[in-house]
Amino acid sequence: MDQVLTIKKNAEAGIIDFLKFLLQKDEIGGVFTLRNISKQGKYDYGLITDPELLKDAIPLHPLMPVNGGKMLSNFSVVDEKIAAVIKPCELRSFIELVKRSQGKLENFLLISYTCGGCFGFKHSVDNNIDEMLPDYWKVVAKGTDYKDIRETCKACEYFIPINADITVSVAGEKDLNSISRLYLHSEQAKRMAEGFEGDISDEEFDRSQYEHIINKRKEFKVKLFDQIKIKDTGLDGMIDVFGKCIGCHACSRVCPICYCILCDFESSTYDYDSDMMQTELSRKGGVRLPPDTVLYQLGRLSHMSFSCIGCGQCTEVCPADIPVSVIFRKIGEKVAEIFDYVPGRNVEEEVPVTIFKEEEFTSLGED
Repeated sequence: MDQVLTIKKNAEAGIIDFLKFLLQKDEIGGVFTLRNISKQGKYDYGLITDPELLKDAIPLHPLMPVNGGKMLSNFSVVDEKIAAVIKPCELRSFIELVKRSQGKLENFLLISYTCGGCFGFKHSVDNNIDEMLPDYWKVVAKGTDYKDIRETCKACEYFIPINADITVSVAGEKDLNSISRLYLHSEQAKRMAEGFEGDISDEEFDRSQYEHIINKRKEFKVKLFDQIKIKDTGLDGMIDVFGKCIGCHACSRVCPICYCILCDFESSTYDYDSDMMQTELSRKGGVRLPPDTVLYQLGRLSHMSFSCIGCGQCTEVCPADIPVSVIFRKIGEKVAEIFDYVPGRNVEEEVPVTIFKEEEFTSLGED
């Protein structure tokens, strides 16, 4: 049975009070959360150990400067418990990293919330997010999507946290400006909340109340997927879409699942020396520069088709405006149907590429 901790403050203020309580009580050694680091509207993820510095914390701010799940993997060697406030997609990415031995769940108190979506980097660069926030929160409290959030977020049906120790009611929470509701799922969360000045009662978190938001997100996702014109056969469709790639590899650098220290596509394997260039010129009469950009995208797609958690960071940073995240999600859903696998759903679920079943060999004609 879940418990709900009700704090008579707006959602963000309530979370900050709770985090300060945990730090002062020495239940945790630090807080990982978004921070406002300047009056000019600059934000980052920070690790805070001083309760007084929580005045800079903005845990519910609708921006993702980096994927928080990727950052959490850096703290897996820290001995002290860390309370991390991250978005549902960031939590799912961290779960995927844990499966790949890039993190440990026991090091964290994981706090997430029913997400209303994020603004894109453009709004952060233009420094106009703060002026949109009042209207944004009004719309989120009603359970609808603000017009200027990222399209990736408008198509996300996994905005309800999975595997969180604590879920904060945000999207669809009509009392968002006056009440903070923290659903305590794990025994760890319930124990840590003991002694906090708030009302605690037994109440299960009801996912069914979000069905109308999920259905609207699914409808938008279908429209978004329909915009991606990739042919069902051959490479023509892929070349048309990925042909704009300039080979900067920014998409892999921001991707939480791309954790390799040295990417094969950035190794000497794919360097074109003069002899190789001459061979290609003799064979084709012309070569693309930089080379192998489409191959790079197809290689990434083969890895991400079963692991993409749809955070949208790759699309955000692409200088060629390739809708990378939408493509990966569209292909990924087909793969998910085959394996009945949802990235980040269950830490015990093995990644499809790491397992095989004997009956699969029979279906391929092997005895």
